[in-house]
Amino acid sequence: MPSRTGTAHVVTTRRTYKDKVYCTHLLRRSYREDGKVKNETLGNLSHLPDALIDIIRRSLQGETFVAASQAFEVVRSRAHGHVQAVALAMQRLSLASVIASTPSPQRDLVLAMVASRIVQPDTKLATSRRWHCSTLADDFGVADATEDDLYAAMDWLLARQDAIEQKLGRRHLREDALVLYDLSSSYFEGSTCPPAKRGCSRDGWPGTLQVNHGLLTDARGCPVAVSVFEGNTFDSLTFLPALQRVRQRFGLAQVVMVGDRGMVSQKAIDDLRGQGGIDWITALKSVSIRSLVEQGHLQLGLFDQRNLAEITSPDYPGERLVACRNDALARLRAHKRESLLQATEALLAQVKSSVDAGRLAGQDKIGVQVGKIINRHKLAKHFELSIGEAALGWSRRQGAIDAEAALDGLYVIRTSLDAQRMDAPGCVRSYKALSNVERAFRSLKTVDLKVRPIHHRLADRVRAHILLCMLAFYVEWHIREAWRELMFADTDQAAKATRDPVAPAKRSTSAQRKAASKVLDDEQPAHSFATLMAEMATVVRNTCRTPSAGPEAPTFDMLTTATAHQQRAMALIQAIQL
Repeated sequence: MPSRTGTAHVVTTRRTYKDKVYCTHLLRRSYREDGKVKNETLGNLSHLPDALIDIIRRSLQGETFVAASQAFEVVRSRAHGHVQAVALAMQRLSLASVIASTPSPQRDLVLAMVASRIVQPDTKLATSRRWHCSTLADDFGVADATEDDLYAAMDWLLARQDAIEQKLGRRHLREDALVLYDLSSSYFEGSTCPPAKRGCSRDGWPGTLQVNHGLLTDARGCPVAVSVFEGNTFDSLTFLPALQRVRQRFGLAQVVMVGDRGMVSQKAIDDLRGQGGIDWITALKSVSIRSLVEQGHLQLGLFDQRNLAEITSPDYPGERLVACRNDALARLRAHKRESLLQATEALLAQVKSSVDAGRLAGQDKIGVQVGKIINRHKLAKHFELSIGEAALGWSRRQGAIDAEAALDGLYVIRTSLDAQRMDAPGCVRSYKALSNVERAFRSLKTVDLKVRPIHHRLADRVRAHILLCMLAFYVEWHIREAWRELMFADTDQAAKATRDPVAPAKRSTSAQRKAASKVLDDEQPAHSFATLMAEMATVVRNTCRTPSAGPEAPTFDMLTTATAHQQRAMALIQAIQL
């Protein structure tokens, strides 16, 4: 009797009928009979899932399959994707060579701390613990670093601050370019830090110790240098040192400094007049604007048909004044003033009720309560008060209110630049570019990099900490720019140079659509920086080994397969160019 043994295999056939493709999977056996090769169909597998059919095909070809738990076990999982994104951005920016040209353990620690500040900002002690929860410590070669090692690396970094900022200045600042400067503060935890003083808090923590830090950026808001001052230092006292720093450290013969109205004082301007190659753009304070109106140099009728006009005044010789009126801002300020007036009157009514009921008596006691109320929002100038031993009355000073309302939405740009170098709209746009520094401070101080609260006790450690945060923001700024199309950010940045500089900023149509729909053009979700970093962190590095081999068995790593969205994010970082 002839042998009918043979080999089994899966045969797949496809046929098209009425534009539809039909696929058939048959289990066949090939055997030899009477010297001839014949085939036999053992079964139809078409009803099975494609994945199961693939397993049957591979099994018939000799592969052996076991349960995944028997093949290997995952002994450790660490978030990797967000670390990979930050590390790639630092590589594209050549940050290592910016910090130091020669490799060293200190440079590795600084790079790791910069990356950690973006991935998960924390205290130095927590940083040395937390970065083992991701692949950061291993990828940056600092797995054995201790808290003391990090402090020593910070001291090493601070000694290199001048060289680092010179390299950044050569990258991003050019002759006659705009340099933006602003000052902010961060509150301090403790009581023994020399630079920590009580001053004007920008954090909303009045009465706490704080340090001030001034940030220099290019016109786009890309950070270049940072300075640390005592917490009670006035804004205007930091402007000239910042300017001298730009001239001396960056070697610029021509520079245009942009600072806000509280930063560039008249004394600073007087000091600048005799120095060649230095120009500035700032704005007038409200009291100076009111003086221009009262003297007739600024006539409100100029804005009947336009929102921008150049004016002159003998009080500002050799300078250009660009007066602007923003109607939307005027309406906002009028609404806010009326709301505060009504809120103040409601509180005064409560005090009057207590006076009328006899629960509060005495001119002095009543005056103390009233003073707390009308000074809360600095509205004493708008009320006429009548306080007796057992009586309280008030009325609005409508004339003062109307005089203030006439200046609502009005601001005046002040500059030493002549019209040939920059036209009036350009001066307004340049001053408004200070919002880029304000955005930098928001990123530095809040959820992203958390420069505050400051826990360090030594003055140099505070300076090193703030420098470290500035370097982290430098990397984050470039990542944000690369990821604009994936986030809610507006990608049409060129429109800023042509739109009305006085009118309220308006997002492009595509940005408005993205904000309304919360999705991108490819239907992927739009992200903030934080949520996109969290999505990147879902790419995990798993350390695996064979279960039965024992704890000393060699391990191997397996990475999560990145989604198309994550691959796109990495490709955008790869495209970063200086």
